Amino acid sequence: MATPKSSTEHQSRVYRHWAPIYDHVYRSLLRDGHRTTAELAAAAGPDILEVGVGTGLVLPHYPPHCRVTGIDLSEHMIAKAREKVDRQTFTHVKALRVMNAQHLDFADRSFDAVCLPFVVTLIPEPEKALDECARVLKPGGEIIIASKLGDGRGIQGRIEEAVAPLVHKVGWSSAFRISRIADWAKSRGDLDVLEVRPVFPNGFFKVMRLRLRASS
Repeated sequence: MATPKSSTEHQSRVYRHWAPIYDHVYRSLLRDGHRTTAELAAAAGPDILEVGVGTGLVLPHYPPHCRVTGIDLSEHMIAKAREKVDRQTFTHVKALRVMNAQHLDFADRSFDAVCLPFVVTLIPEPEKALDECARVLKPGGEIIIASKLGDGRGIQGRIEEAVAPLVHKVGWSSAFRISRIADWAKSRGDLDVLEVRPVFPNGFFKVMRLRLRASS
């Protein structure tokens, strides 16, 4: 079993390799999930943290009134995102920083929404990162998670398990469960799962919304 350190090093190696071609491979495939993530985050409020901003594929989808801060573990991905922001003059992007999702360098209650587009399955100890996301979230704010989220049932569940080693080579996971996030939220007692929305292609990807209770 991989340790958190070795998993992080694996991700860094994967994305150093993928950074130059990531947009060409994933722009069309993930567009619906990216657009949905940005729309839901913006609806929660203007101050948004994007965890796993990558090369900045979600950035064009945020409305101009938003104030978006993006972080990523990979400096190579952040460099690509900065090039995109400079080239397309995204005035709604406040900052892009290299940062570990498990140790967010932000004050408590800083953001109206924290979104994790296609990254939660890649984070070692994702519950620890999600705890950090909840910490920096304002009461009433939302965590928006887009990913390949399975339910582990039937033929699809067996396929997810079978292909897990293969997709790990490209930095993804196919066996991450919706229930894992729901169980984490329930264990905290201050987050409610609002919806799990299927997106292109044919519901293969999901967008999950969680809201921090206003009394928290």
